[in-house]
Amino acid sequence: MKLIKNALGGMSAIASVLATPFVVYAAEGLKGAGELVQQVGTSAGYDTSPAASSLPVIVGKIISAALGFLGIVLLGYLLYAGFLWMTSGGESEKADQAKTMIKNAIIGLVIIVSSYAISSFVLNKLLGATGAV
Repeated sequence: MKLIKNALGGMSAIASVLATPFVVYAAEGLKGAGELVQQVGTSAGYDTSPAASSLPVIVGKIISAALGFLGIVLLGYLLYAGFLWMTSGGESEKADQAKTMIKNAIIGLVIIVSSYAISSFVLNKLLGATGAV
């Protein structure tokens, strides 16, 4: 068993040494990637103007991303609670715990949706007031 572990360790070391030139070549090939990405974004119709990178726009994107992530987490929580309820096997304690988890997940989802609506409204009014839109 020890021989197999040593052989695997040696093979991984050899593989990492052999892969190093490819990593260096990839980094060398990405020097002009930033300009290429901007050209592709412009041709695809994405806004690259300075107003698109203003503070309210950046804050709005961060808030939207955070709320979207929280929504995904709550969906996982809701699925887990449903799984617990389905696998409770008639035990009322586990079923009650799962029901409580589902209730909390739905309350959290309502809070996230309402906070998204409020932040969207406020940021739209802020952007309208600053003329960034």
